[in-house]
Amino acid sequence: MDYLTSAIKVAASGLNAESTRLRVVSENIANANATSNVPGGDPYRRKLVNFSSELDRVTNASLVNVDSIDRDTSEFRIEYDPSHPAADEAGFVKMPNVNPLIEMADMREANRSYQANLQVLKQARDLISMTLELMRSR
Repeated sequence: MDYLTSAIKVAASGLNAESTRLRVVSENIANANATSNVPGGDPYRRKLVNFSSELDRVTNASLVNVDSIDRDTSEFRIEYDPSHPAADEAGFVKMPNVNPLIEMADMREANRSYQANLQVLKQARDLISMTLELMRSR
């Protein structure tokens, strides 16, 4: 059962990390066109999820944790739109540094990782059920 407990803990930590990643990616997509409310101000800045590995001393399993959620420091896109409320004195508007194609790729990867961890949990649950059935039939 120790291996199953380890598998469950690893998969659960993966589910937690990937659900956070999915939430952050969704927030990035939702704000892909969110500009500043003041002329020349900074728009929404893309967020990035950083993971870290942690050793669970009880099961000796390596778990994944969300280490931090940081802001992407890449440059903002600049568009010329003098009629925009966030335009500076030269008529340029800073647009968020969010690329929807990259966000969709990140979302797909996070979704697949989430599904893989969920499958591990299902398999571990099935193995535990089968073990209990074998113990009952004795």
